[in-house]
Amino acid sequence: MLTSRQKILTHLRKVRSASAREIARALKLSAPNVRHHLSVLCSDGRVEMTSIHNREGRGRPEKVYSLSQAALGDNLSALTEALLGAAGLKLNVEAVARHLLDESLFSGQSMNRRLSVLIEKLNEMNYQAHWEAGAGGPRVLFGRCPYARVIDGHPEICKMDAVLLKSALARDVSSMTKNEPPVKGTCPFIFQIG
Repeated sequence: MLTSRQKILTHLRKVRSASAREIARALKLSAPNVRHHLSVLCSDGRVEMTSIHNREGRGRPEKVYSLSQAALGDNLSALTEALLGAAGLKLNVEAVARHLLDESLFSGQSMNRRLSVLIEKLNEMNYQAHWEAGAGGPRVLFGRCPYARVIDGHPEICKMDAVLLKSALARDVSSMTKNEPPVKGTCPFIFQIG
């Protein structure tokens, strides 16, 4: 049995956009109830208000809602899968890593500054990374893998991560396996900086 919010999302997926009044009429729900659910759906990012229009010049203007871009999703994982598959063995992970990272940000910087800038850049790319001091030198830990949807078919992406770190830090990088088993969407490696 679908909840009212699920029914609203399904309806918006079908009609693309609608006011609370239109949704209430179509789903046989009360308008205040629909407005409440729309408010919750807007606050959690699944729905967005797209416009306000006046109904034939009478009464209060109506807000029009549609699914958010996040709720609609994208086709990036399919595109990535196709591009990586087409590149096959010809994929130059070093070139891809350099393309992702502006190496000029790191030149002439101290190691601590390089690590700080690197972590900032990695987190802009959704790695949820941090670094910590270790007996053998600094270590970079990834909290998640932003390529989790395609990594199983393309483990070369993990090599790209190591190249990215090596380019930014101008030091050798080796991966260390975490003690616990990897969780889907996380990287199974801690990178030791040499």
